[in-house]
Formats: sequence, structure tokens, C-alpha cells
Amino acid sequence: MSSEDDDPIIQEIDVYLAKSLADKLYLFQYPVRPAAMTYDVAHLSAKIKPKQQKVEVELAIDSMSPNYCRSKGEQIALNVDGTTTEESNTYSTKLMDKQTFSSIQATTNTSRYAAAVFRKGELHLTPLHGILQLRPSFSYLDKADSKHREREAANEGGDSSQDEAEEDVKQITDSRSEHERQYLFCQFTGMAENTELVKSPSEYLAMLMPPPVEEEFAKPVCPSNVLSMAQLRSLPLGDQVRTLMKNVKVMPFANLMGFLGHGTDSTAVLRCIQQVAMLVQGNWVIKSDVLYPKDSCSPHSGVPAEVLCRGRDYVMWKFTQERWVERKAVAAVVKLPPEDVKDFMEQMSVTRINRGWEFLLPHDGEFIKKHPDVAQRQHMLWMGIQAKLEKVFKLSKEDMMPKKQNPQPGSVVVSGEQLVTKARENVRENYSVLERELQQRHRAQSQDLGAVRVKQEPMSDGEEPMDTSSSVGHNNAAVNGLYSDDSSRDSVNGPCLPRAHAAPTQELRDFVSSIFRKHFVLTLSELKRLFNLHLASLPPGHSLFSGISDRLLQETVLDSKCKQILVPFPPQSSAEADEQKVFALWEMGDSFDQHRQLLLEIFMKNYRVRRNLIQGKLTQEFGDNVTKTDLDRLLKECCVSYGGMWYLKGTVQS
Repeated sequence: MSSEDDDPIIQEIDVYLAKSLADKLYLFQYPVRPAAMTYDVAHLSAKIKPKQQKVEVELAIDSMSPNYCRSKGEQIALNVDGTTTEESNTYSTKLMDKQTFSSIQATTNTSRYAAAVFRKGELHLTPLHGILQLRPSFSYLDKADSKHREREAANEGGDSSQDEAEEDVKQITDSRSEHERQYLFCQFTGMAENTELVKSPSEYLAMLMPPPVEEEFAKPVCPSNVLSMAQLRSLPLGDQVRTLMKNVKVMPFANLMGFLGHGTDSTAVLRCIQQVAMLVQGNWVIKSDVLYPKDSCSPHSGVPAEVLCRGRDYVMWKFTQERWVERKAVAAVVKLPPEDVKDFMEQMSVTRINRGWEFLLPHDGEFIKKHPDVAQRQHMLWMGIQAKLEKVFKLSKEDMMPKKQNPQPGSVVVSGEQLVTKARENVRENYSVLERELQQRHRAQSQDLGAVRVKQEPMSDGEEPMDTSSSVGHNNAAVNGLYSDDSSRDSVNGPCLPRAHAAPTQELRDFVSSIFRKHFVLTLSELKRLFNLHLASLPPGHSLFSGISDRLLQETVLDSKCKQILVPFPPQSSAEADEQKVFALWEMGDSFDQHRQLLLEIFMKNYRVRRNLIQGKLTQEFGDNVTKTDLDRLLKECCVSYGGMWYLKGTVQS
């Protein structure tokens, strides 16, 4: 040793490697507590769950400690075990006198960690097999629920046995602990048995400072910040579109096609983009539920995804109506934290001094002109979203109207309604030839009918001749609730082209039949919303986009074994005309048809009824064969409960 060494060796200690517990030794890390609240490790019990790959540890709680709240301890024991005294009780002393900790794996690589014991000038090292962090567990609440279910099952004569019996908690005694502790020492201290610690200086240095090894990480399939075009184009088309939209958030269709490369089918891209984005001013904006999936929350405020989606949908809808939006006005409606509102605005707009927030991209009129069917479908979807936003945020019709804006010189502001109107005009122009053909067919059929003579039967006294003018059908339809004015003749999915005979297609019949077999009772407003959603799932150019009027839709309903239920709405009801037209499945072909018809007849005389009245009517008509299960099924199919009363679906006004 050099005399210049300023760090002299003061003691040499022999190091031994113990292997008896090398594959069994775990390090438990308990939560940090104040010095006055130490863990009672003398009464430690452990339970290993191999299938769940975790360990549960029970530690005694000192109920005599001044830090212990006895009243809360008694209340917890009462909630878990109840008032009964059983051997299976979690807390036999009627007091929460123990606490359970459950483990999670702290690290996957434990090759650098060991437990050391120093004895008689010797250091004995045992490699750790794992490091576990112990956290408080509340499994006793699950036990309480399990016991409650067992008692209910026993009362009902059911099977109360559990699928898998858990291993009992075993307490580790002091003598067993002392015995296991001896395995921390190396059993053979001879040099021949510890060759692993006998290394040359170079080998020892290499062990202390191993050469760097480049760790290989799997390349992310969909990078969130930088996209590799090679990786992107290796994905399915739907995933490519979703990934691009989640990163860009707002994009014109032409740019999207440029990212996807040459040879990509634009029709397939249109089908994919409508699943993850909505059309705003001719550009595509990522859907809120794609950006904020279920069970997620705001990174700023912790607001749940469902509330965020409603607020962001409102911002998107505002930009379909106006070029500029004021953030304060949006915040006053959605009532979300300022950070979230600002995040919404920055995703799809830019701020302008003294103007507010302007939509990020210029209006893409070329896309709407080229794809009027897509624009029309998106307009229908926005109408459904608008109706939902009106109810959620309790907005009036005036609140939903676009405000007049003063555009800058040289700039043109086009609202979403104007865009759709232009698209409708384009559709009418494209079908001008078809209109002329239909008119010619009308004239030909009128001439054929004019040549037919109808035999006149003699009328009896007091009998008036039947009016056979063309207006009769319209008047009868109005009485049956098909339509009440000219406006209701408009198509529910765009402009309705003239037809010689507006007969429902088989696809429309199938849709109406399936939707009523699923929902049983629908208002006209809800039926139109579901029909628009159905249209949104169809490929562009589908036959149903040719125009379905309200009248044709309602006639199809009445021809599908359904009936209009004339619900007597109260005079002060705020329901609109389409919300007061209620249709229900009258004949389904099952044993419940008569029960369902009786229930619907009750609601033809009453806006709302109590459950016991319905039960009494059913019992009076069908006897005691009507069980509680039958009544529950009937109410679930056709009704909703609000404030202790029952209403037909869609008719309750909160």
C-alpha cells in the first residue's frame, strides 16, 4: 500500500454467498409510517396466491394505541361481519384488529440486489428472488359482500359454495422465523465452496462495471408523436386513418389521401373516415369518443370522458354553424374547467385578435361538391347531435341559431346549413333527367286511368257519395298522424325526389321491423334519429339515400304490424310534434301480444300510470297467471319509470 494513499484500509471482511434461499427470498416494502405507528411484525400472517401472482400479508393492529379510533374500528367490523358470531368472521373480536396488505411487483430485474447479514466478522449475501411493494388491501369488503350473497343463497335454497376455496392465512411463528433465518448464512465457508467470489482483479472489475449493452426495444406500432410512413402503411386501412386523425385531429380529405399513398381506394377511405371523424366545414375532425375513450379522463382536471365528449361535441357543432366562436360563450354552456375548454379550441381552431377563435382550416367546398351524399349523411348526424346537445345543456331554439357575423373584407363565410343547401341543389340538378322521366310516366298513367270507367252503384237513402279527389289520402293520413303540414313531407335524410309511386323498399321494411322488435315503442323523433344513424353506417351511394319522406317512413311503420298510440300529453307539455307521435309494435307473434296491447291501450287513456294500476288491469283481464316476472318484462319493453310513475318510452318530460 502506497504511503500517498489517503484512504487506507482499516478492516478486511470475508464475504460469503449463501444460496439456500436464493430462489425463495423476497424483500417486502411496507408503506412508510410515522415512528409512533410501527408495524407489529411479531404477529405477521401471510397468504400466497400463485394464480394471482401476489402475496397478502396480515398485520395486527394495536387497538390500545392512542392513534387508534375505537368507534371506527367497531363500525368497520360491524359492516363486514354483521351482528352474527361465526367462526368465519373476519374480525372475531368485533373490532378491526388487523390490516391486510396486498403485493405488487416493484421491479422485474433483481439480479443486482441481495440481502446481507453480518455475523462474527463475516458478511453473508443471499440473492433476492423478488421485490414486492405492499399496499393496503380492502379485501375484507369483498368478503362482506360474499357473505351477504351466501346468506341470500341459503335463504333461497341455492348453492352457496364458492368456485374456488382460498388458502387460509397462516401465521408465521417466532420459532419458524428463527429457523428460516439460519438459511441466510452460508452453510459452507471453505474456499472450495465459494469459488464464485474468488475472481481475478480484471474479472472483479468487469463484474462491478460491466460493458454497456444496448437494450433492444420493440418499435411502437403506432407512434404517438412521430409517424413512420413505412410502419403506418403496414397497418390495415382503418387503423391508418384512425392513427392519422388522432395525431392531426383536423384534416382535409385530399391531405388524408396524400398520406395514404397512391392506389388507395377513396371509397374505402370515406367509409373508414366516417367511423372516426365528423365533417366540419368540409374538413374532417376526429370524433370526441375516439379522442377520449370510455373510462378515460381529462389530463388537466380529471373530468370523465363522457362529460368531455359532450363539451367537445358542442364546440365541433358550433363550428358547423359559424366560422368564429367565442371561448367564453362556449365555457358558459359546457361548464367545464378552462383548461379543458382551451384544449378543445386549440385542437380545431386558432385565436384571432378581437375576433375570437377561427376554425383551423379554410372551408373545403370542393369535397362537399364532389361527395354530396357524404355531406348529406353528416348533416343528418349533426342534426341528431344537435338535438342531444339541446337536451343535455337545456338550450333553447334561439341559442342554437347561428349568430350574424361581420366577415373581414375579401373573406367569405359559409355556414354548415348553407353548405348542405348547396349540396341538395346539386343533387336536384343531377336528377333532373329522372324527374322528367317520372313526369312523363305520371301523364301516361293518368291517361290510362282516364280510359277506365268505374261502375256506379245506387246509393241508399241518406248515404253521401265518397270524395275520391287526390286530397282524401292526404287528409286521412293527417288524421292518423302521418303528417300535419307540408313541411313534414320533407325527407328525413335529404331532399325527396318526385316518385310515381312512393312505395317502401324491402330494406326500409326490414329496418323498421328490426328496430321495433328491439325497442317496441318509439316516438317519431327517436325513429328518425335511429334511421339517420342507420344511414351513417351504410356505404356511400346506397339506395336509401334517394330520399325517404316522413310520410313514407310512418306508412312503413304502420304496415309493419305497428300502431300509433295516441298518448294524451298534458296541455303544458313541451314535447314537439315529432315527440308526441308515438308508435308501438302491436303484433310480434309471441304470447305477450295481448298483454302488450292491453298495456298500450292503458296509455291511450293515461299519460302516466302507477305500476299497481297496470298490474290490476292485467290481473283482471288474464287472471293470476300474470307473474311479477311477466310484468317486469312488459314494463322493461315498453315503459320507463320516473318519479314513481310509469310512462311510455320517449314520452316522459323531465
